[in-house]
Amino acid sequence: MTRNVTQTWDARAEPTELITRVLAERAVRPLFQPIVDLTTRHLIGVEALARGPAGSPLEFPDRLFEAAAQVDRLPELDQLCATRAHEIAQAPGAVVPPLVFINKEPAGADRPLSDELLARLTSISTYRYVLEFTERALAAHPSALLEVAARAHRTGGALALDDVGADRLSLAFLPLLEPEVVKLDMHLLRDPYSAQTIEITALVCGYAQRTGAAVVAEGIETEQDLLVARALGACWGQGWLFARPGPLSALREWPVHPSARLRAPRPELYRPEASPFNLASARHRARTGDRHFLDGLTEHVLRQLPFAGPYGVVLGAYTDPAVGRHWLPRLAASASTAALVAVSGPELDVPDPMPIRTSVNADLRDAETALVIVDPHVSVALCARRRSDETFDLVLTHDPDAVHAVARTLLHRLGPHQPLPVTR
Repeated sequence: MTRNVTQTWDARAEPTELITRVLAERAVRPLFQPIVDLTTRHLIGVEALARGPAGSPLEFPDRLFEAAAQVDRLPELDQLCATRAHEIAQAPGAVVPPLVFINKEPAGADRPLSDELLARLTSISTYRYVLEFTERALAAHPSALLEVAARAHRTGGALALDDVGADRLSLAFLPLLEPEVVKLDMHLLRDPYSAQTIEITALVCGYAQRTGAAVVAEGIETEQDLLVARALGACWGQGWLFARPGPLSALREWPVHPSARLRAPRPELYRPEASPFNLASARHRARTGDRHFLDGLTEHVLRQLPFAGPYGVVLGAYTDPAVGRHWLPRLAASASTAALVAVSGPELDVPDPMPIRTSVNADLRDAETALVIVDPHVSVALCARRRSDETFDLVLTHDPDAVHAVARTLLHRLGPHQPLPVTR
């Protein structure tokens, strides 16, 4: 329960002054919006939506989170909102649906959990929580995102990728994050016949068919919206047609869908312990070749860069600066089409500004080289480990599971990107 909360809030007070009090008094309150099965309209879960003190300048989430960001306390507020949502869901007598969706801000993704939040997560018994990310989290700090994903799965949670279709990076990261739930951005519902909507929903439905993920349509306000959502491939939905956000108790009488379940947790997916070469060679036989053969295979992969389209991710790692000097112009050229191009290695002497993400890493394991392309239409990874000055062990694979595993190891080497504006 909220402690030491004074009931009056000055509507004229400065938000940056109020946020300190909000945090001290834990004065945030979650409202819950139902997520339903679009065929039966039975309850699948709820999304917890943060609100500040009623009647204060921080009542609504945009102002609340903006104020916290201005005083550099956004991670603290983010964890408080999650804690309060779990408190309500775990209160004595609470009737909770099978899934509780909790939003996650990208800022502070690498911060440890508070003792309060950790205690709540380890106390869950009647529901499974689903951590929602947006593409801002993907762009801000990919390595921290994967750590948070692993932590969510270790504590029994699941993942949802929110606002898919609003930014091309969300679709690009879909096979790398492998969320259990994909939430379609509401603009797709408003423009269902556009070529972009058709393409995005086709990719999402293909992903759902391969993995068993659930597809949710947001912003359903009318019966026609519901029909469109189902045509786009959504099986679940939320919006004002079903209910506006309100107290959890308002959903007590809703019928619950009998099979609101998601894929079991897989924390090891997000924290691969092996190096890129070891991951690839564990799945596919390595071969041995000289430098000329390695150069030929590298050129084979580089020639596929133009096929990395708007939903493509290109990642590389090297230990020889000469390799980096050879790669960088080609990788930079692909940045104009791909969603993300990033490379790690020593002595990254690149022009500023550079259209690709770079991470200086002078201590890459076992003198390995790796080059990866992940795209809906191209999936390839080349991993090499030096045996001698002129001899290398090599694995070239087009197996999507192997390629994605290698890509995750390379994403762990990327540090935080420039700060992004906060919206909620």
